[in-house]
Amino acid sequence: MLCGWHQQFFAVIRHFEGYRPYRPSIMISQSQDGEVIANVTEKSGWLPVRGSSSKGGLRAFRLLVKKLQETGLAYHILDGPQGPMGKVKNGAINLAQATGAVIVPVHVSADSAWYFNSWDRFLLPKPLSRVKLRFGDMIRLASTDNKEELERQRRDLENIMLPCLKRKI
Repeated sequence: MLCGWHQQFFAVIRHFEGYRPYRPSIMISQSQDGEVIANVTEKSGWLPVRGSSSKGGLRAFRLLVKKLQETGLAYHILDGPQGPMGKVKNGAINLAQATGAVIVPVHVSADSAWYFNSWDRFLLPKPLSRVKLRFGDMIRLASTDNKEELERQRRDLENIMLPCLKRKI
């Protein structure tokens, strides 16, 4: 399961086409903005699973579990859809626990980009800028029902991901 920040998600979409043969899934909010992103991801060969932590999340989570088990690949936005910025929510940990999937951090940078005045300082690479995707080491979580251990796993993932988040522009 690939995981990244909401801030950097748009820069990753361009590379989605390469994963088309695997028919991976991604959870996208049911908002109007989510509709646009869902259409783009679907045209790239991904299955958008509509829902979020704030609306339709349980149904979407169950479908994402099913699809991840079927295809072996999904993308999860760690702090979306409304943040707070840089705060890993429980979804990735719960998804990895439910499926046994490894977590692969995705770090994105662009040599020239615009940053929106939004909750996450959304990154939009400028035309002709070089965008770099870096994949971190696979993280295999120990299976557990212990709430303290799950929280530790969430914090550990957050600490791995925070260095690539652009906070100030």
